[in-house]
Amino acid sequence: MSGIVVEPTGLLFSPDSRRVLVRPFISSDSARVEHILDRALTLSEAEVEAQLAGLRTDFAARHIDLEGCWRRHFALVRGHLGDRPRTAARELYIGALFSGEYALESAALFNPSIVAHPDQSGIEPGELRFILSLRATGEGHISSVEFRSGVLRTDGSIAIDPVSRLVTAPGVKENPTYRKTIFFHKLQEMGFENEWSRRILELLGYDFTHVELERAMEVSLAPGEERTREWERTCECVQWLACSNYEVHFPPPITLSQRILFPVSPNESNGIEDARFVRFVEDDGTAYYCATYTAYNGRAILPQLIETPDFVSFGVRTLNGQAAQNKGMALFPRRIDGRFAMISRQDDENLFLMFSDNLHFWNEPQLLAMPRQPWEFVKIGNCGSPIETDEGWLLLTHGVGPMRRYCLGAMLLALDDPSRVLGWLEKPLLEPTGEMREGYVPNVVYSCGAMVHRGRLILPYAVSDTSSTIGTVDLAELLAALTRP
Repeated sequence: MSGIVVEPTGLLFSPDSRRVLVRPFISSDSARVEHILDRALTLSEAEVEAQLAGLRTDFAARHIDLEGCWRRHFALVRGHLGDRPRTAARELYIGALFSGEYALESAALFNPSIVAHPDQSGIEPGELRFILSLRATGEGHISSVEFRSGVLRTDGSIAIDPVSRLVTAPGVKENPTYRKTIFFHKLQEMGFENEWSRRILELLGYDFTHVELERAMEVSLAPGEERTREWERTCECVQWLACSNYEVHFPPPITLSQRILFPVSPNESNGIEDARFVRFVEDDGTAYYCATYTAYNGRAILPQLIETPDFVSFGVRTLNGQAAQNKGMALFPRRIDGRFAMISRQDDENLFLMFSDNLHFWNEPQLLAMPRQPWEFVKIGNCGSPIETDEGWLLLTHGVGPMRRYCLGAMLLALDDPSRVLGWLEKPLLEPTGEMREGYVPNVVYSCGAMVHRGRLILPYAVSDTSSTIGTVDLAELLAALTRP
C-alpha cells in the first residue's frame, strides 16, 4: 500500500432483491405468442376480472404503475390479435401474461461514481448534496444504472437519503430528433456510406425525427426498383443507429432512488455498464451532466454517452470516431483551451488522452501512460473523470496485476497540458484485502468517479463486483505523495 490512509465511512450499498422492475416477457417465437393469446381469449370476462383482481393483490404494491406496464406490453403483441374483439380488462390481462418481474440488483450493486447534485437548496453552509450512480446487475448479468443521494456534512460525516423499494424505468420518447451531420458521420464510420444511405439522408433536413427517417427509408427506392440485399442491410444499419440514440424522461413524482436507466436499444440489450458521471461546466458557466458508459449486447461493446441537465430527462447518444473504442472513457469536467478532453484506453492496456472540438466525435488518441509497477503489469485504466485541483488534474486509476487483482492508484496531470504526467503513485492507494477480496468477482476494488469536498477526496468504490462503499482521503496528503520528487 502507498501509506496514504483511506478512511472508511461504514456506509455499505448492498444488493436488494426486493427492488423489482416489470419487463416484457415475450417469446421470439411468433407461434408461441399466438398460442398464449388463443388461451387468453378462451376465458370469460368474469374469469378475466377475477385473474386481474388476484394479480393486483399480489403485485400492485410492488410497483409504481403496474397497469401502465401491462398496457405497454399488450401493445407489443397487439398485432398478433388482428381484429379479434377484446375488452380493456382483457388487454390488461394479456399484457400481464407477457410481463415478468426482474430483480435489478439481485447479483450486484457496484462500480459507483459521485457528482454534485443539481439542487443544492435546503442544506447548511459548507454542506454538499450529491448524487451517487451505481451499476446494478441481476439475472442474466444484465446491468442498469441506479441512483442514490445524500449530503456531505461539514463534520466529515455522510448522510444518505432514504431509498425507496419501488423502482421504475423512464418513458422513452417515441419520436426523437437526430442531427444529420452526426448521423451521417457515424454511418461512414460503420462502413455504410453508400448510394442507399446517401439517398435516405438527402430526403431529410438538417434535423429530422424518427418518423421522418422511417418515411425516407420507405421512399428511397424508386417505384419498381428491386430491394437488394445492400439496401436491406443499409436500412437495418440506419434503424439500428437510430435506436441507439434515444431520449427518456421520468415524471416529476418519481424520486431519484426510484429512477432506473434500464437498457433500451439493441446495442445495450445485455447491459449499461460502468457509467462514469461528471458535472461538466462550459466556459460560460453553464453546467450539465455527462456519463460515458459501455453498451453491451452480449457479443460486442460500444462506448456511449448519457447527457442530462437534471437527472430527470436523459439523452443517450453514440460516441463516434476512430478513437471511440473499448471500455473506460472518462470526460474531463471542463474544456481545455476550448476543446473537450477525454481519458481513454483504446488497446485495453494503456491510458490515452484525446481532444475534440465536438463532444460526440473522438479521433487521434495520444499515449498518456503505460503500466509501470507489478500491481498494474497486466493493464491500467481510469477510475472516472479527472478532478481539478490547484496542483493539477488528479486522475484515479486502476491497475490489474497477478491473479487478476484490481487495485486503485492515482496520477497527477498538468492543468494546462494534461499530456504531462507530474506524478504517479508507486504503490496502490487501495487494494482488496480481507473481506474485500470476496464477492461475485474476487480480488477487485473499483471506482467510476470521485469528488473533492472540504479538503478530502470522497471516494466511492466497489468491492469485488458485489457491493459498494465510500472512503475518504486527505487530499493534501495524496497530492503531496504525487508531487514529491
